[in-house]
Amino acid sequence: MITRDADAFLALARAAAPDFGPATARAAFLVAPDGFRLAEQSARDNAYMADAAAFDAARASAQHRELQRALSAVLPTVCFAGSPDTPDALFPNNVFGTAPGRYVVGRMRHEVRQREAARSDIRAFFRDVLGRQEIDLSTQPHACELTGALVIDRARGLGFCGLSERCDEAGAKLMHEAFGLRATLLFDLAPGEYHTNVVLAVLAGRAAVVCPAGFAEPAVADAIAALYAPHAVACNAAEHAAFVANCIALSADTVWMSAAAEKALSPAHRALLAAAGFRVEAVELEAIEAAGGSLRCCIGELF
Repeated sequence: MITRDADAFLALARAAAPDFGPATARAAFLVAPDGFRLAEQSARDNAYMADAAAFDAARASAQHRELQRALSAVLPTVCFAGSPDTPDALFPNNVFGTAPGRYVVGRMRHEVRQREAARSDIRAFFRDVLGRQEIDLSTQPHACELTGALVIDRARGLGFCGLSERCDEAGAKLMHEAFGLRATLLFDLAPGEYHTNVVLAVLAGRAAVVCPAGFAEPAVADAIAALYAPHAVACNAAEHAAFVANCIALSADTVWMSAAAEKALSPAHRALLAAAGFRVEAVELEAIEAAGGSLRCCIGELF
């Protein structure tokens, strides 16, 4: 089922058993921020991006390397080389996604990001090394920027897809089918928002972090929070701006976020995450955040 009807979606979602698949990834993949600089095309619809003067390539590279080192203590984490021709490639989860036995290539809105989808080395890694079936959405006309636009509850097979210039309804349907989800809820993001994973995270299938101001209709945010209650964090404005919702659970007991996000996280919300069984781990990423994304955007997941 793919629908805009929150009530119909919730009725199915509440009955869905957590038997769809692993709640967290088996491994992670990154793409190095080689050639890190302002991508002017992406800046047209990413209000989180800083001015060109704020981009520090050396610091971004060092922080990205530390991110890989930190994640590698939890699960296998591989890193592909970047390219000066693809300055946004450090956010690979928009372009490459996985489900058991297959991998998905997304259709990016901007040409500078469409170049990433053509990378033969990353495709060969999934296809030839891991033996996965390819589902290539990159050549069809509908924008579908994978797990930037689509937040997935992997335990129950549920999708939450925010529509914007980076993903239309047809693209959402293609992703729903490619990931083989049981149900996907469609909704409009608020004006100025570009990706769902900046305003929503589902953590190991049992908690959610939601930024209500990022939704065109706050009632949709409330419905998602209700599904994961009492383990639902509703971010305030400061937490929203600091990328608190751009977090990820890569194991059953840990939530990863940037140091800026962790600093903005209120004591009450930290306690709520702890009550859900999560401790917070943070990595300095302020140089990378100049590019308009944060920790979760950097991480591709292998299921």
